[in-house]
Amino acid sequence: MSALFPLELAAVSFRPNGQEVLRGVDLSLGGEGITVVLGPNGAGKSVLLRMLCGLLQPTGGTLRWGSAPGPGREVAMVFQHPMMLRDTVLANVGLGLKAHGVSRQDRVARGHAMLARIGLTDRAGQSARQLSGGERQRLALGRAWLTRPRLLLLDEPTASLDPSGVEAVERIIREIRTDGTKVVMTTHNLGQATRLADDVVFLADGAVREHAPVQRFFARPVSPEARLFIKGELPWHVGF
Repeated sequence: MSALFPLELAAVSFRPNGQEVLRGVDLSLGGEGITVVLGPNGAGKSVLLRMLCGLLQPTGGTLRWGSAPGPGREVAMVFQHPMMLRDTVLANVGLGLKAHGVSRQDRVARGHAMLARIGLTDRAGQSARQLSGGERQRLALGRAWLTRPRLLLLDEPTASLDPSGVEAVERIIREIRTDGTKVVMTTHNLGQATRLADDVVFLADGAVREHAPVQRFFARPVSPEARLFIKGELPWHVGF
């Protein structure tokens, strides 16, 4: 297992300008599978992801990336609205390799191979900014995947996508997991959580109320906050 794991948060808080966003977060994450972070709006899900990749620092408590000094290049994050360079799809997919000292020739070769994996081969020479929302998200996932991170953080990766776009993105996420990358992602789509998650972290009011295997979480949520959330967001029976 990578030196990055286990990821350990102990009594972590985050209070920008005195406003408590995370409070007393205790969480341990291993280096395999897909962890889905659920919770109502304002629960602190996106802040937690930004903290895991080092973009935000805790106000209190401790955050440890295994025996590593920090997240470094082993951690990648894809945002809900990923930014694209004013350049070709091929140039965008290979962008992350520059920081790893990969030659231009290798970036091109590996970029073409990745575009084939994410279904964008025919768009290689086109402007990335002309892609649809679903295509941009696939490109952002491919760009991150190409650097072979040990931890990939995804913030609402299928928000606003149509069903075919959601299906394509979920397929890529599963392949990234199979390739050996730990995935931690947020979503408001509880059906997606049941399809992708190995385990669920449930946040409410800035604190972790529950961390459980996905089947147990949806079948027998322990915390009252989780029970109310599932009842309100997923009022039909979930079968596995």
